[in-house]
Amino acid sequence: MAPDPMNPASESSRSDSMLRRLLGAMSVFTMLMTVPQVLTIWVGHQAAGVSVISWSAYLLSAVLWLWFGIRKRDKNIYLPCVGWIGLNGAVVAGALVYG
Repeated sequence: MAPDPMNPASESSRSDSMLRRLLGAMSVFTMLMTVPQVLTIWVGHQAAGVSVISWSAYLLSAVLWLWFGIRKRDKNIYLPCVGWIGLNGAVVAGALVYG
């Protein structure tokens, strides 16, 4: 069905929905791309070259985004942050243990 030219909100709503789906997919994709780093550290016990400062900054950013998402009651923001906090925390902890 073609968008109603008298109701631009319907097109905007579809665009927002598509953007939210794309962002959700990218969140999952980028988290999956981080899993090998976590496995290298925790399974291979190799954390050489892993910057605790950088990964701690990513962890702090995820915590702030989680807080923001909860305040806005936007699950598209706060749900991925739970995954990021887990992954970033695993990298930081592993770098401290094995680095």
